[in-house]
Amino acid sequence: MDFDQFLNWLEGTLIAAAIRENEVLFPWIESLHVLAIALVVGTISIVDLRLIGLASRNRTVTILMREVLPYTWIAFGVAAITGLLLFSSNAPKYAHNFYFQAKMALLVLAACNMAAFHRIGTREIVHWDAAGGTPVAAKTAGGISLLVWIAVVVCGRWIGFTLH
Repeated sequence: MDFDQFLNWLEGTLIAAAIRENEVLFPWIESLHVLAIALVVGTISIVDLRLIGLASRNRTVTILMREVLPYTWIAFGVAAITGLLLFSSNAPKYAHNFYFQAKMALLVLAACNMAAFHRIGTREIVHWDAAGGTPVAAKTAGGISLLVWIAVVVCGRWIGFTLH
């Protein structure tokens, strides 16, 4: 089975047909998706702005991450599930849409940036976190994260306007 056949199969599933054909199901799922993305971007922005040094400077990064990131992961899970449901309703068109492809690529970039920060940027966190300063690598990771998540939202909005 090639990729397009898989997309057609996915679009033909009962749940995809129900989402596509029901008047209220798609808008409700889309609303949940948008709310979840808002929570993801909002909570990540709290951490990123702290890393950059623009907000919450009176709090350590480790405490802030411990308090905020559980909500980020829950919201991301909801966004992923609702996004997959929305995708399934029109899989071939979404998969071949430039803005959808860009959004997926940006999500991979966000994951790589996060992994690099957690693997490299937090090595010396015990030394710099309590002092209130943030090293250039952590500031860079925060800045990249903010820009990438803004781009994810922009691409996500454009998907609906360019799907034909």
